[in-house]
Amino acid sequence: MNDRPPDDFVPGIDPIEGGVARDPAGGLEPEFEVALAGEGGPSTAVAESEIAGAEAYGEWLPEAEVIETRGTWTEVWRRFRKDKFAVAGLVIIVLLVVVAVGARWIAPHSPLTQYDSGLSAKGQPMAPSHHFWLGTDLLGRDLLSRLIYGARVSLIIGILANGFALCLGVIFGIVAGFFRGWLETLIMRATDVMLAFPILLLAIALSSSIANPGIWVLVVVIGIVYWAPMTRVIHGEVLSIREKEFVTAARLTGCTNRRILANHILPHLVAPIIVYTSLGIATTVLFEASLSYIGLGVQPPTPSWGQMISDGQPYYTSAPWLVLFPGLCIMITVLAFNLVGDGLRDAFDPQQRRR
Repeated sequence: MNDRPPDDFVPGIDPIEGGVARDPAGGLEPEFEVALAGEGGPSTAVAESEIAGAEAYGEWLPEAEVIETRGTWTEVWRRFRKDKFAVAGLVIIVLLVVVAVGARWIAPHSPLTQYDSGLSAKGQPMAPSHHFWLGTDLLGRDLLSRLIYGARVSLIIGILANGFALCLGVIFGIVAGFFRGWLETLIMRATDVMLAFPILLLAIALSSSIANPGIWVLVVVIGIVYWAPMTRVIHGEVLSIREKEFVTAARLTGCTNRRILANHILPHLVAPIIVYTSLGIATTVLFEASLSYIGLGVQPPTPSWGQMISDGQPYYTSAPWLVLFPGLCIMITVLAFNLVGDGLRDAFDPQQRRR
C-alpha cells in the first residue's frame, strides 16, 4: 500500500475536507496559531499556506476585518454632518422653532401693548436700551417682542403654505408622470401656464380680492401659486423611475398600480421631497414678507416681519433699527433654510457636489 501523500498536499490542510487542520479540542493547530500571532520561524511559510487554504474554503480568520454596514438614513446624516454650513443652518432653524414655540415665555413684553415709556417726548421711537433691548416701534411697542412673535407667524405660514403647495405638486406630478395620456397633457399644460404667469401679481390679485386676508388665507394663496414648480420636479422624477427595471418586474409579477406607487415609486420620491421642502419654506417665508410689506399679508396688529419693515420705512434715517432688525430676521431665516436644503441635496446625491 502506497503511503506517499499526493502532490498537492499542503501541511495543515485536510485533503479530504479541505478545511484547516484542527486539534481534537476544536482549535487551530499550534503552528497555525503561532503564525497568526506574528511569530517568526520556520513555520511562517506553512502558516501562509494554511491561511490561503482557509480563505479559499470560507474559514473565518481572527484577523479578518469586520465591515460596518450603514443604513440609508445613517449614511445621509453622516454626509450631512460634514457640511458645516448646513449644520449651522440646522442649528439656526432649531433655535427659531424654539423661539416661535416659546414666544409667550421668551418675549420680555407684550407685542401689542403700547408703552408710554416707549416713545420720546417728541413722540419718536426709543432707541435700544436696557428696558427695550432692540428699541420700540412708532407706537411705543417693544420691537424685540414683536420680532419673536413675528417668527411664529413666518414659520407657521412658511411650513403650512409650503406643505399645501407640496401636497398639490406631489399629487399632480405623480398622476401626470405615472398615468400619462390626456391627464399628463392637461396637468403639464396647466403647469406651464402657472409658471409663465407672474406669481407675485397672481398672489396680489388673490389676496386683494379678500377683505381681511389672514394667516389661513395666505396659506391657501401661496399654496395655489407655488404648486407648479414642485409638480414639474415630481413629474420628471416619476417619468424616470417608472422606466426602471424593478418597476417593469413588478408589473410582470401582477402588481397593481396602487402597489407600484406605494412600494416602488413613492419611496424614491422621499429625497427630492425633503430637499425641495426645505428650499420651499425659505421661498415661502420671503414671499409672505413681500405680501405683508405691501399690506396684503398678515394684518395689524398681528406682528409680521414684512409689515414691520413697511411701518418703519418712514423712520429709516431717524430710527434705523425699525428696518434693520426685521430685515436681519428675514435674511437669517431664509439663509438657514437654503443652507439646509443645499446640504440635504448634497447628502442625498453626493454627485451634485462634484458638478
